Amino acid sequence: MQMTLRRGENIEERRKNQMLFAPKERGQGLVEYALILVLVAIVVIAALMILGPIIGNTFSTINNSLNSV
Repeated sequence: MQMTLRRGENIEERRKNQMLFAPKERGQGLVEYALILVLVAIVVIAALMILGPIIGNTFSTINNSLNSV
């Protein structure tokens, strides 16, 4: 790879700048997906804790009414 230097710039400065401003996003996508997955899991667990007894009562009512038929 050939590097074009600007006037007054040496190769060490150029390499230092490339390392400082190089994109550091290698594992970023995987981390973002993991955070989304954790957030969805927390929301599902919270919804089941809130709605669980209500849904259980509804199924019990349906079961009791089917047993009486």
